[in-house]
Amino acid sequence: MKSLKFIAAESFVLDTTNAKKNLIYISQNLYPLLFKASYLQEQSEVIHDIIQNWPLAELNLNKLLGATVDCEDDLTKRTCYCCMQAFLNGLKAHVLSCSTTYTKKLKLVDLTGIKDVEFQLCKCNKSLGKWARTELVARICYDVLVAMQSDTINPAVFDISINILMDVFVTNRSYETVVPALLMRCHCPLKIRCVEFRVDSLALKSLFYIIKLVEPGSLKKLEMVHNVRLEMMHLEVLLTHVSFPELRSLTLPAKAFDVRRLAPEDEAVLSHIGELLSKLTRLNELSLAFSTLTGRIRKLLSPLTTPLQVLEIANCSLNHADMAYLANSLHAEYLQRLDLSGHDVADLFPSTFFKLLSRASHTLKSLTLEECNIGDNHVNMMILGLVPCRKLREFKFLGNPVSSQALKSLFSVFADFPHLEYIEFPVSRDCYPNNITYPLDDESLVNYDKSKFQRLREELLLILHQANRDDIVVRTPLFGNYDAEIQETRNELGVFMLQSLKDALSSFMDSGAK
Repeated sequence: MKSLKFIAAESFVLDTTNAKKNLIYISQNLYPLLFKASYLQEQSEVIHDIIQNWPLAELNLNKLLGATVDCEDDLTKRTCYCCMQAFLNGLKAHVLSCSTTYTKKLKLVDLTGIKDVEFQLCKCNKSLGKWARTELVARICYDVLVAMQSDTINPAVFDISINILMDVFVTNRSYETVVPALLMRCHCPLKIRCVEFRVDSLALKSLFYIIKLVEPGSLKKLEMVHNVRLEMMHLEVLLTHVSFPELRSLTLPAKAFDVRRLAPEDEAVLSHIGELLSKLTRLNELSLAFSTLTGRIRKLLSPLTTPLQVLEIANCSLNHADMAYLANSLHAEYLQRLDLSGHDVADLFPSTFFKLLSRASHTLKSLTLEECNIGDNHVNMMILGLVPCRKLREFKFLGNPVSSQALKSLFSVFADFPHLEYIEFPVSRDCYPNNITYPLDDESLVNYDKSKFQRLREELLLILHQANRDDIVVRTPLFGNYDAEIQETRNELGVFMLQSLKDALSSFMDSGAK
């Protein structure tokens, strides 16, 4: 639904030449309206000029593109390449140009509210993702610094100071571009202020250098993922020498911990890391997926005095002691999102697992149990464990060997969850050949009866429909969900992994020769 005012704004921006010519006569309180109208209509030239002449003290993309009284369309998921480029280049022009309309009041640009999604509903059908936005903002900062060296630069430029709040994503390919922008921040009118920091495919030396440049004292989220070879001793050094007083969320790369390789003296290091984590008093989200932590969860989590709301410990080789600790820990009653994928929870430690579910039932909103060997003989027990979780919004259980009948039983129960919005369910076992074994490899995963599965899916949707729950989204993403960051940097990720394999083979050959 659009107001007459917004429709008039759309009409204005659609005539590009006229809009650019008459923008200087527009009242400053109409600029937010014109910006959203031009963004919706993908008028990149008008977007550029609106930002260049922006008359207000704040420019918050989440507020500008979100649903408003004048236009209910939420454009925060539309990171259109052309529109975002025009916006950021308009910001550069705002700093360097001589304003003939309003006094420059802009002090804050907030880019944190936009979201990267798989499909872009724009004409160019191309997005400017988090990695590309980081690189472009860094280049613009550098361009402004170079322009300031000119003899013809307007002296007023040196008095401009605009903070750019943004989520920064750096890899080896963008490192050399981003570092100078952070290093010279105090001299540049445009100042990158990192709210969330994600790093991938980067050497540890580079990581330790750049993490101090992003002002860790104000970081709220830190993600070190995939091809960052951070291990336990590196993490201890990082947490010892760098302070993160505002950190809410921490993601560590796969194999950051591997207790199978611990020497007796390393146990003290593990305990020390737990103590260091306890100093992150605002930390409530922790991802340790694909680390081997058998019997050591208590050492890491028990020192924490702030309860965790998000805990991702998929494929961590947990044992009875770990599950017993989790079920009885202070975190259990505060958990909102829990990922225990890769653990045989129903067979190996049913009592402690269901105790954990029971204690988390009043807060739990998201539960992921992928490849947990949940079969038909566990379904009734699973239903009993899930029923108290009335706040559950999403449930993911791909890769479990359940039959069509078991899935129907589960969906009949799902229909009664008042807040449930999203389900990821597996292809049923009876859709695969009789000799199939779990967990499924990639080749076996796609070797199922497509027609039979489609009929099953329709029956499951009918169960939800008959319960008036068509609002629940149901999916079976066999190879996982779309990850915007991985998709954007997949080529670099592949090259880095290939180089890592070559280095490992070379090292192996050299040791063999000796």
